[in-house]
Amino acid sequence: MTDDLTVTRLTPEDLPAAAPGLAALLLDAVDDGASVGFTASLTSAQAAAWWTSLAPHLADEGVILWTAHDGDHLIGTVQLRCETSPNGRHRAEIAKLLVHRAARGRGTARRLLTTAEESARAGGRTLLMLDTQTGGAAEHLYRTTGWTPLGTVPDYAADPSGTLRPTTFFHKTLSTATRMNC
Repeated sequence: MTDDLTVTRLTPEDLPAAAPGLAALLLDAVDDGASVGFTASLTSAQAAAWWTSLAPHLADEGVILWTAHDGDHLIGTVQLRCETSPNGRHRAEIAKLLVHRAARGRGTARRLLTTAEESARAGGRTLLMLDTQTGGAAEHLYRTTGWTPLGTVPDYAADPSGTLRPTTFFHKTLSTATRMNC
């Protein structure tokens, strides 16, 4: 990890300025074959619009979004998506953990994941969930950071080329906290 790595929580007001960098990060992930909900036809404008569409969710704290910068370069992001149903306020989901290909292998993904986990814990969340394409580097990350695999669903999601791939679901139990907001 570089000494210049900073992780920052974004506000809805931050999104317009951050959207182009986040869009470039998402396009890099899709171009690399990551199954993150988008196909290879994703354009920069579509990616920026998707990020900007998160503003209402950031405002009501249904989604918490962080970015990682190495100096002035946006190199990663992660989301914590908080369950709001009355019977599910103890859980949240880790989503869109992305690190630019040129910045991988320096601990950025672990730092982002730890940030999201600590925020969930501080917000009273005791159960986290996530899913990832089976067999990828992200699966290794989750297995080595204390996440427990629940199982694999064949042909769960298409990769950017449209090929259906298996997805592994994980959970992680956090220590009990006292606050219940995310």
